[in-house]
Order: sequence, then structure tokens, then C-alpha cells
Amino acid sequence: MRVDLFDFDLPESSIALRPASPRDSARMLVVRPEGEPVLADHGVLDLTSFLNPGDALVFNDTKVIPAQLEGIRRRGEDVATAVSLTLHMRVASDRWKAFARPARRLKSGDRIQFGHGENTCLLGALEATVEEKGEAGEVTLRFDLSGPALDEAILGVGHIPLPPYIASKRPEDARDRADYQTIFAREEGAVAAPTAGLHFTDRLFAKLDEAGIERHFVTLHVGAGTFLPVKADDTDDHVMHEEIGHVDAATAEKLNAVRARGGRIVCVGTTSLRLIESAATEGGEIRHWSGPTGIFITPGYRFRAVDVLMTNFHLPKSTLFMLVSAFAGLDTMRAAYAHAIATGYRFYSYGDASLLFRKD
Repeated sequence: MRVDLFDFDLPESSIALRPASPRDSARMLVVRPEGEPVLADHGVLDLTSFLNPGDALVFNDTKVIPAQLEGIRRRGEDVATAVSLTLHMRVASDRWKAFARPARRLKSGDRIQFGHGENTCLLGALEATVEEKGEAGEVTLRFDLSGPALDEAILGVGHIPLPPYIASKRPEDARDRADYQTIFAREEGAVAAPTAGLHFTDRLFAKLDEAGIERHFVTLHVGAGTFLPVKADDTDDHVMHEEIGHVDAATAEKLNAVRARGGRIVCVGTTSLRLIESAATEGGEIRHWSGPTGIFITPGYRFRAVDVLMTNFHLPKSTLFMLVSAFAGLDTMRAAYAHAIATGYRFYSYGDASLLFRKD
């Protein structure tokens, strides 16, 4: 499909720079695709009104790490050069794939030292070698440390990699370390938050429990590729970056039981949806699954297991707007986004939510 079919005008004023407070006070647009789009304005705390006892919410429990690293490149006797790297996928205990800026300053064999600037006490504590240079600014880094020691060093020198549409308007600060993390985050490895999950609080969980709604957790480590623009003119020419995910056998069994008794699978966020769809068979059975997924969902995709999607509002011409258009229908989502913009919904990572019912 033509990428420009997924374009729309978005005012700068619609972009949320901070989350709602409290988190569950965000607005929620309910979108039903039957016939003419049925749009209803609600709040996140109304979620239980649209779910049935026995339905199951699926959350992504990945935890955001401070994956934005500022370093100094050293190459022999050459003058040191500052570089910025965003880790996006771990490939070994001592290796990460990363996006580099400016990538043209790097080549295989270069050494990079992290911990300069405000963290001068850590100078030399974390170093890496550029093992491989790929396309579109991607490099593979081999760190001198590995495993938990590397994780601890990254925590010491890294910064939270705010989405570019926020970072271009303000710097990351101490609030973001808490704001840009779900309350159920536990599996470290994400570069970006599964932002639909940011709306959930203990108060909302209590309401869900009282309503008989199940909660299950899967893990997809969201990569920086989620922020990359679609540069192709046609969706067939776009290549998704892979992300590492895991659905354990016990969770798969419980979700299959939900479907067998007529309950619905409600994914909280596009990340949990992409993982569940990667793990599902053609017949809709969810399997134990672990590994990288580069699933790219556009209109025409036949959903295998997911019935309802709770998600935030996404960028024009993004792979995520393509996904929600596949789920609820392109015309429906164009109408929903036009309504959201006209009525002041807040967009993107710190913005409001939508609750989408799948188009058959």
C-alpha cells in the first residue's frame, strides 16, 4: 500500500510532553468499526465498562533501560570525536546493536569510551569496540564488560532515550525515569516504554480484579526502531527492525483457555499485540514462543488471536498507525484520529489512550 495513505496533519500542540497525573486520569477514545465508525469519549478508568468477566488483558512487562549513551570515539592517534549511541537490541551478553549519530564518524575497530561529561568519576569504566557497521546508522558494539556487570555500567552512564518528538522539545530529567516506566515493568531490556501500559495504576488494577478481568504478562523488548520513520513510498519496501520477545508456556496455555471458553484477548499496547500475533498459529492457538520478531502488520493482515487493542495515538505514516488501521480499518482510524485531534486528545508516548475493537 502507498505510505501516504497513512498520512494526516497533526498540530504540534497535540503532542504530550508529560503524562496525565494521576496516570489513570488520561482520556480514552473507544472505537468500534461496525458500519459507520462508532466513536465514544471516555476515560481510562472506564475500561472495565467495555470488558466482560473472563476477558484477559495482556501486558508487556519489559523494563526501559537508560539506553542513550554519550561517548568518545578513539582511533589510534586520531583526535577524539564525540558520538551518541542508542542501544536497541541485545544480541549477546556483551554485545548490543545500536543506532549511532553521526554514524559516518565510526568504522569497525573503533574504540568508544563512555562516562564522560557529568559522570567523570566513571571515566573508563565502560568501553566498547565497534565490531560491525551496518546500514541506516546501525552498528554492533562489543563491550569490555558482559552480563550483570555491563547492565550495571549502562545504568551508571546511560540516559533514558525519550522519543524524538519529546526529546526535540525538552531534555530528559529525573521525572522521566519514573514516568517512562510502567508500574509492572520487571524484565530489563527495552529502549522505549510499552506506552499504553503507562496508564495503569493500582487503583485501575483493583477495578479490573473486581470485574473479573484476568491479567497476563509477556515480554517484548521494544527497540529504537519503533521511532524510525517509514522512508519508503510503499509498505512492501519497508523493513522492520527486529525485537526480542518471549511468551512462556504457562501464559500461552492460560490465554488459550480464555479463548476456548469464549473470553476475549485484550492486548495493552501494540507491542504485546505484535508478540501475541507472532506466537499464534494460523488457527489462533498461542504457543510458547521466544526469539526475534520483525512482524509488520498493515491492512489486509488477518489477525489470529487478538480481539481488542488498547493503545495510544501514533505518528502519521508510522508503522503503528498502519497496525491500528489494519486492526480497526483505515477509514475508521482516519475518522477516529480526526475526532481525537479536533477534541483535544493528547498524542504519542505520554498521551491519551484509545480502545479499539477488531474489524472482522
